Amino acid sequence: MRMRRQLAAAATVCLAFAATASGEVKTKAIDYKDDGTALQGLMAWDDAASGKRPGILVVHEWWGHNEHARHQAMRFAEAGYVGFALDLFGKGNVTTHPKEATAFMQAAMSNPAQTAARFTAALDQLKKDPHVDPTKIAIVGYCMGGSIALDMARTGGDFDAVIAVHAGLATKTPAKKGMVKARLLVLNGAADPMVPPVQIEAFEKEMKEAGANATVVTYPGVKHAYTNPDAGKAGLPALEYNADADKQAWAAIVKLLKEVFA
Repeated sequence: MRMRRQLAAAATVCLAFAATASGEVKTKAIDYKDDGTALQGLMAWDDAASGKRPGILVVHEWWGHNEHARHQAMRFAEAGYVGFALDLFGKGNVTTHPKEATAFMQAAMSNPAQTAARFTAALDQLKKDPHVDPTKIAIVGYCMGGSIALDMARTGGDFDAVIAVHAGLATKTPAKKGMVKARLLVLNGAADPMVPPVQIEAFEKEMKEAGANATVVTYPGVKHAYTNPDAGKAGLPALEYNADADKQAWAAIVKLLKEVFA
C-alpha cells in the first residue's frame, strides 16, 4: 500500500496524462428500476470515438442525482471514457437543503442491501451500453458516493479502480485480507472536519492489513465537497469549493485511470 502524501496547495500536476476527445459529447437520460423503484441516471460519451471504451460509474453526493454528478459524467466522456451518473435515491429525489440531504443519506446508509442493489442496477446499465467495454470499469464517488464506492470495493467488487473524492472513510464492514480487488485512490481535504486525520489513519491501517493497493492524498487547507462549485451555498462551514484542489484531483483521477486501463 502506498501511504498518504501531503500535497502543497500550490503544487501543479502534470496534465499530460489527460486524454482529450475531439468529438462531441452526447448525453442521454437513462430510466431504469430497482425492485419497482424508478431511477434515472445520465449516460455521457464521445460520439466521435470509435470502438468500446472503459466505463466510469459516478456515485453522487448526499444531494442526490444533481448537476454536479452529471457534470462529472460528462467530464469522463470528454476524457475518452463513458460516464454514467447513477441515481441512488429515486427519480426526482434531489435537494439543495442539508436537512433533506441528511434524510436521503441516512436512508441509503441504513439500508446497505438496497443501496448495493441500486448500485448494481446502475452498474448493469453502464456495462450494457454499446459504447462500453464491460470488462473495464471504474467507480468514482463523491462525498457519500465515495463512501459507498469504497464499501463496494471492501466487499470484493470486481472493478479496475475505485476513486473516492472528499469521502467519509469509516465503515461498519472493514475489508478482509485479500478482498479488495480494485486499485484505490482517496482524494480528501486535510482541513475537512467531516473526515478528521484519525479517520484517515484508520483507513490506511485497514487497507494495509487488507493488502489493498490504496493511495490516500490530502490537500492542505481544503475542506469538504471541494469539487462542487455550489458547496458554499448550503450554508455549512465544513463545505467549501476549492478550484485548485478540484483541478489537482481531476488530474490525479485521469492519471490513475490511464494507468489501470493501459
